[in-house]
Amino acid sequence: MSENKILFQTGSLDEISEEFGKLTAIEESKLSLTPDNADSGLAKLVLTLIELIRKLVEKQAMRRVDGGSLTDDEIERLGETLMKLEMKMEELKNHFNLTDRDLNINLGPLGDLM
Repeated sequence: MSENKILFQTGSLDEISEEFGKLTAIEESKLSLTPDNADSGLAKLVLTLIELIRKLVEKQAMRRVDGGSLTDDEIERLGETLMKLEMKMEELKNHFNLTDRDLNINLGPLGDLM
């Protein structure tokens, strides 16, 4: 397992603090499954995937609305469905004590998922 290290030849306290903050954020956003936290770790992974799909569907829906390819009834149903899905996600995040930040998994060199 590789370790994250901060190497400075010279640098101000602000630069060091900023780099330390980045490392802390990376470590907090990684999935960490152990036998003790398997339930919450699995919930975090599943909710992260659902949130990613929800955001993609929402963007696609907005493109269709902006493109004028939906009727007023379809727009109404779509808006209501997306709103209900968002409310259900909030309910599940509260149930598992997760925040939006918890669902933003760090993908290493690729950056944050969302």
